[in-house]
Amino acid sequence: MNRRQFLKSALFTTVGAVVLSACKKVATATKSLADKVATRTFLKGKKEEISLLGFGAMRLPIIDGVETNIDEKKVEEMVSYAMEHGINYYDTAYFYHRGESEKTMGKILQKYPRESFYFANKMPLAIIQSKQQAEQIFEEQLKKCRVDYFDFYLAHSVSVNTYETFKNCDIYDILSKKKQEGKIKYLGFSFHDTPELLEEVVKKYKWDFVQLQVNAIDWEMVNAQKQYEIAEKNGLQIIVMNPLRGGQLSLLNKAAAEILKQENPDASLSSWGLRYVGSKPNILCTLSGMTTIDQLKDNVNTFTNFKPLDDKEQKIYKQAIEKYKLSGAIACTGCKYCIECPVGIEIPKIFMMYNQHKNGTQYKDWQFTMAYEQIPEEHRADKCINCGICKKKCPQKLDIPELLKEVDELYKKLKG
Repeated sequence: MNRRQFLKSALFTTVGAVVLSACKKVATATKSLADKVATRTFLKGKKEEISLLGFGAMRLPIIDGVETNIDEKKVEEMVSYAMEHGINYYDTAYFYHRGESEKTMGKILQKYPRESFYFANKMPLAIIQSKQQAEQIFEEQLKKCRVDYFDFYLAHSVSVNTYETFKNCDIYDILSKKKQEGKIKYLGFSFHDTPELLEEVVKKYKWDFVQLQVNAIDWEMVNAQKQYEIAEKNGLQIIVMNPLRGGQLSLLNKAAAEILKQENPDASLSSWGLRYVGSKPNILCTLSGMTTIDQLKDNVNTFTNFKPLDDKEQKIYKQAIEKYKLSGAIACTGCKYCIECPVGIEIPKIFMMYNQHKNGTQYKDWQFTMAYEQIPEEHRADKCINCGICKKKCPQKLDIPELLKEVDELYKKLKG
């Protein structure tokens, strides 16, 4: 079924978007589709309906723990389920799974009518050194993804570290030309930095959309609220990345989880986080990097007949998040941009173990030490040489070398 047939056959009713205290303008209403995820209208396009839940291809299922060995059979099953339930936005990037995500998603999505889905990809600013390289990478991405054009294309991870490259290599001009050639339908950028820089980038260039990190923790912690308001004020709808902060909001500590379970025993922790994001009216699509079919099904259930958080639920969720912040978990989203460590430290895995110990969700003291010792000695936290490469690459601006010291100190303390 192509997109036009899908929209004609789907029965939908318009549900008024909830206006939150931090969001004074309603960009568009949420449309509930029978047995399919809700959609919102892309106002910069041809009034196209974009699924409020997007399929993020950053954390695809893998075989034997090898990042580049994607389990295509499982991904194909997940994409099939996603398509059947109305998900029409699929997002990948040059860096995801070290280049294999683009290939896998392109191979699987080519089995569906091109007009039945929106394909998003990104220009990897972190490695661009020349205009020629940017041109070559874009054409390479088209081939890897087996498409003639990208529906949504982004300058990837604009920040103080990549903005000079963006300007010096004329990335905007290059991508604008690709748009004129019909190889890009809608042009945007993903962003990891201050509201001040966001305002500059938004005002200096003409964009169709912006991708921001919005979730219940970052709303205040990294001033996502201000970034949201800047996008809204400038008429840019938002694609959300890390709505669950790399899975952190799916693994709350016991005190936080109990608050939510008491209010709604049947609701998953993930559903609370996704509803929090989807409740904000200027959000066009919420990307979720799903690894299992069960995660996908739970998220689809959340966005089918979508219900924004009401005032009472907003207060309850805020209470739970405040309890979670007290756990002392590291604010790592597991993006793996830091994994090219010169000494091979397994940073995301180490931080995940540390967080699960802090949260009390999986590792007690002895379990943490046992799991930690499964990491080869040469890849553990104490082998950090403090080169700072990981710190520069981290979108969350984490002081990774210092945090690795904290993990090492905890391990040594527990070992006695």
